[in-house]
Amino acid sequence: MDFSVVIDYFPRLMEGTWMTVQLVLVSGILGAALALPIGLARHSDKLWIKSLPYSYIFFFRGTPLLVQLFLVYYGLAQFEVVRESVFWPYLREPYWCAIIAFCLNTSAYSAEILRGALASIPKGEIEACRVLGMSKVQMYRRVLLPRAFGMILPAYGNEVILMLKSSALASTITLLDLTGMARTIIARTYTPIEIFLAAGACYLVLSLIMMGGFRLLEKRFNAHLNAKRKPVAKKVNDSSETGSVMTEKVTSY
Repeated sequence: MDFSVVIDYFPRLMEGTWMTVQLVLVSGILGAALALPIGLARHSDKLWIKSLPYSYIFFFRGTPLLVQLFLVYYGLAQFEVVRESVFWPYLREPYWCAIIAFCLNTSAYSAEILRGALASIPKGEIEACRVLGMSKVQMYRRVLLPRAFGMILPAYGNEVILMLKSSALASTITLLDLTGMARTIIARTYTPIEIFLAAGACYLVLSLIMMGGFRLLEKRFNAHLNAKRKPVAKKVNDSSETGSVMTEKVTSY
């Protein structure tokens, strides 16, 4: 194996890496913003409110991301109303088609994660909010959403990393992300092992950075959990010390 080709084409791999970061970052932000109202509607007790979000989540979770990407990239162009709309300059570009497909897909998964977190909040906290006279908007804004956000961070971190790996599908619609750039380099150099190993290393570094970022967010938003554990451990130690002192006193008597 000749890894000198990796050094020669390293700037091109960085271009593909930056494209991958853009896809994940933009679609992740838009998907999170879209997942919030969908998750809240999915959490509703009224059937007519949660039926549409349920269908949306069922479709995007039940079909492959590659099919969704092809539907956006190839399917929307089949409608004349789309080609004549003001959105056509964006919808004909593979970059924005990938953003739309990734955004819709991750919003469905994120909305379901949010619904599960809201459903797992103890009912005593909801009753306490009602006793304090909070409206439903105040209850969600002050208590339920902050609690749910801290609870969903581990699962949402996994979803972002899965989206990072799924972004490799963007190369199927002629977009030169990290995988697409690696395939282009391999077509020129005929060194698949070296280039794919380098691309895999880039994905690992990006995953490591994301995992570290979500670890910091978990410590920040779940600091109250760590604060509760320390006094408990201290009390246990204090009680054991008190018990040993009492035992010594009884023995001395």
